[in-house]
Amino acid sequence: MGLNLSWSAPTPRSAPPAAGLGAAFTGVAVEEAAIDAALVERVQAGDKLAFDLLVRKYQHRIIALIQRFVPDWHEAQDVAQEAFIKAYRALPNFRGDSAFYTWLYKISVNTAKNFLVSQSRRPPMDDILLEDAVHHEAAGRMHERATPENEFLREEVERTVIAAVEELPEEIRTALTLREIDGLSYEEIAQIMNCPIGTVRSRIFRGRDAVDRRIRPLVEG
Repeated sequence: MGLNLSWSAPTPRSAPPAAGLGAAFTGVAVEEAAIDAALVERVQAGDKLAFDLLVRKYQHRIIALIQRFVPDWHEAQDVAQEAFIKAYRALPNFRGDSAFYTWLYKISVNTAKNFLVSQSRRPPMDDILLEDAVHHEAAGRMHERATPENEFLREEVERTVIAAVEELPEEIRTALTLREIDGLSYEEIAQIMNCPIGTVRSRIFRGRDAVDRRIRPLVEG
């Protein structure tokens, strides 16, 4: 296929406030889905350049995702390229039952996990999801109270969130993170986790409620 990927480090972005997370992704997600669908059709019709456009569009996001599992930059590049190659080869069978990025996300995660298995390493996903959740939850909850005088309270909230998220069952922690950190829709999360949308909603609600109950005395005190 001759994928010529030119990697560069993804630019770190701060998480949006928790209250507006869903709305922030809605319009962009709709536009991206339409563009992706058109590019996928072109690839399936034999246009390799269209796939190069998809690679350029998502390469930084996919590398950032894979680095959750494979922190080494050079290894992450190799795994990302392998994931894109797998996606290209499987694209003729892609029927659009999910968004292209949801489909690519699953391929990338599975490729990263397979790489770790081949290297006799354990996927460190739980620790990374926990770290993401801590920074995001603390930023959202303390948004209106972020003053120098309240820095000690922010640290206490972060410690409390760590404990709360750490106690969540894996499926609840994963669903919550895919929604709040990655900004995926309920439908996309259901595709990734292979479960009904109702189950996704229930897991996210339970995760939010568990974290909220732990930090409410701190932020309302």
